[in-house]
Amino acid sequence: MKEIKTNNAPQAIGPYSQAIVCSNLLFTSGQIPIDPKTGEIPEGVEAQARQAFTNVKNLIEASGSDISKTVKTTVFIQNMDDFAKINEVYAEFFTEPYPARSCVEVAKLPKGVLLEVETIVSMD
Repeated sequence: MKEIKTNNAPQAIGPYSQAIVCSNLLFTSGQIPIDPKTGEIPEGVEAQARQAFTNVKNLIEASGSDISKTVKTTVFIQNMDDFAKINEVYAEFFTEPYPARSCVEVAKLPKGVLLEVETIVSMD
């Protein structure tokens, strides 16, 4: 296993890695919409989605892979009514063939954010 670290995504705030490469796959930890440079969380679900997906993209690039090689995403959202708005932002980052995806409404997310996203990415 190889740990991936970057200052272009929020630092781990507990005993976990930002991302890990195992064999030919990259596993990112859940990324919430924290701006890694300012520590701020943007207002609104679209801005939060854009920041969370940017954090994921930055982690993927730090590994040497590319977001287009994402094979699976899991999106945790605070309110399923925000699904359509998050989906619009999702389409800014992922193109066909789209990754497999799960989207789950959860009761609460860290720091009161509106979504969190994790990915599995091919290193091939």
